[in-house]
Amino acid sequence: MHQEKPIRVLIVDDHAVVRSGLSAFLLAYDDLEMVGGAANGAEALRMCEKFQPDVILMDLVMPGMDGAATTRAIRAQHSHIQVIALTSFKEEELVQSALQAGAIGYLLKNVSADELAGAIRAAHSGRPTLAPEAAEALIQAAMHKPIVGYDLTDREKEILKLMTQGLNNPDIADQLFVSRSTIKFHVSNILSKLGAESRTEAVAIALHNHLLD
Repeated sequence: MHQEKPIRVLIVDDHAVVRSGLSAFLLAYDDLEMVGGAANGAEALRMCEKFQPDVILMDLVMPGMDGAATTRAIRAQHSHIQVIALTSFKEEELVQSALQAGAIGYLLKNVSADELAGAIRAAHSGRPTLAPEAAEALIQAAMHKPIVGYDLTDREKEILKLMTQGLNNPDIADQLFVSRSTIKFHVSNILSKLGAESRTEAVAIALHNHLLD
């Protein structure tokens, strides 16, 4: 089916040779048009404002603002722009961070030109494309997902229980006969292990996941 307007593509990669190679490949397809190349996240945001691309090929590992953060910012400001993560890496954390940031696709840089063109067309139509390695990484992550709070020590659970009772650090320190700095250290560890931004959030996570039953 012939498309009247070519799909406008923006390339974001901190390596000039990669941007050059991708732009050369785009020339081979009549329905794809490169509108710009950005070397970093900040430049990508400016180019989105200026050129309004349809699809972005996004490198994930870049200095400064990384690909996931850039994707999140672009999707927040321009929800119509689809982002395909195009990277050399297939680690679970990278795959998850890219998709959570709003990327519709995840491909490795060893992908063929035709596969990449197909992914760009799919993204433009709102259909996701995942490299087999990325899909496998997600499956592995789901299979080995640790239980929330599995790594809390007995002491940390004890302190967390007191936190759920509304006690502050000085109160907990007095009750456990330890210094306030010790409690502060433990509370910091608890927040980190639970992925919580605050004491309130840590308490909510503990109650929701029945960590103190």
